[in-house]
Amino acid sequence: MVMSSGSQDATRGTVGLVFRPTRADLLTAVLVRERLRRLHILRWAFVLLFGGFAVLAAIAQATVTVSTGLFLLLAGLIWAMPHFQANHALRTVEWQGEYRASVSETGIEMETAHVSLLQRWSVFRGYRETRDHLVLLSRDPNILLAEVLPLRGLRSPEEADRLRVLVDGHLPRL
Repeated sequence: MVMSSGSQDATRGTVGLVFRPTRADLLTAVLVRERLRRLHILRWAFVLLFGGFAVLAAIAQATVTVSTGLFLLLAGLIWAMPHFQANHALRTVEWQGEYRASVSETGIEMETAHVSLLQRWSVFRGYRETRDHLVLLSRDPNILLAEVLPLRGLRSPEEADRLRVLVDGHLPRL
């Protein structure tokens, strides 16, 4: 009996999510990571730099040339870099299908048909909340790991508050 009630208490302290990762989920993680590392400033500086070169090349030659087109292409590619990263990450994880996540006092346990993974809270440095996601960011200096918890995966809207309380108890908001 005691073991049964203990496992019921553990279940009550657990918040479950069921979701399929989308490109928007992963783009959110990439953009949150980029903002935290302040890489968005560098990215936009290069977009403006190459965009400016394109304008100067067009003005100097009074026509659109190969160099103008090349500068515009570079500006566009640099602007789209987070989208490329999100697409690559999606191709890496989407084949696994539906994800079932359990967030508890221990950490975050992710399970798919192919993989089971437990990430303890000590892996993460903190989290950021967006309108539709909680993004947990790893402790390493380059923030190579970002765990996305899409709020659409919760069973009910009330569980979002329970999830926030649980995550707030273990990680600081960044």
